[in-house]
Amino acid sequence: MPIRPPRLQPGDTLGIVAPASAPPDPKNIDRGVAALEKFGFKVKLAPHVHQRHGFLAGSDRDRAGDLMRMFTDREVNAILCVRGGYGTTRLLPLLDYRAIRANAKIFVGYSDITALHCALLKKANLISFHGPMLNSDFAHKDMPDFTLQSFLRTLMPDRSGMNSTLQFGSVSHGYHRKTVQILRRGLAQGQLIGGNLTLLCNTISTPWQPSFRGRVLFFEDLGEEPYRFDRMLTYLLNCGLLQQVAGIAIGINRDCEDPKAKKTKEYRQTLEDVFRERLLPLKVPVVIGLPFGHVQQNATLPVGAQVVLDGNRGEIFLPKPVVS
Repeated sequence: MPIRPPRLQPGDTLGIVAPASAPPDPKNIDRGVAALEKFGFKVKLAPHVHQRHGFLAGSDRDRAGDLMRMFTDREVNAILCVRGGYGTTRLLPLLDYRAIRANAKIFVGYSDITALHCALLKKANLISFHGPMLNSDFAHKDMPDFTLQSFLRTLMPDRSGMNSTLQFGSVSHGYHRKTVQILRRGLAQGQLIGGNLTLLCNTISTPWQPSFRGRVLFFEDLGEEPYRFDRMLTYLLNCGLLQQVAGIAIGINRDCEDPKAKKTKEYRQTLEDVFRERLLPLKVPVVIGLPFGHVQQNATLPVGAQVVLDGNRGEIFLPKPVVS
């Protein structure tokens, strides 16, 4: 079974790393730190977190070193990423996965950070968390309560007032937007894998590719037109991987509609058309529009944990705590 990292406690120290790109506004790091401290956490910045190197937040060696330093630092209880962008795949060969496994702790991020989620699961057998980051979430005053409560409920399941099994287990608890849609009903149980679809595809046939067999796959993306989703899903089908999954959970894909669809006489498929055509023949439960992705209401999901995809209710359910 994958390693469940120790849960967060009030007053714990969060280590801040930038494994991919630097934030457009460097002051967002300070704003995010202030928000985390307001929530009662201590914060420790990695030495190179303010660096910039082209489209990266510092050199590969510095970014990998920062990540390893935070995993081995006994004062740090959990690690939170500044942002995604680009660059995490460049770090994968530079990490010491034995040391990470020996110092298992919470690691949180999404988007380009998906590559690290795949690597941590495959090479360190560690559950990590697809969830909010400093630049895109904690640095903003209008961070939705849903996103914050999902983060705290998942990583601190024994917080006062949050002892309900239903409240803990329901990923969509507190989400009130009407985006969830069931494409195929049924129940699927298995280890949760996935993240950003583009980054997931980038791990295929590498040492960091996760196993798809019997897994519940979740994915989302940003700024990809429907034909590009079709290309990526077709690639996974041609690799024989999608045929192995037990169920599929799709988040909210921001800015992923075809901008020319209404201005041309040529027939264009919608994103839902692509999902129906490519995924329904698999005959597994498929739910779309779940609250995760490059959106403000972004649930915290445990990559590598056992989950239940309820295709009858349109929900991902965590049957037990995913931290120790």
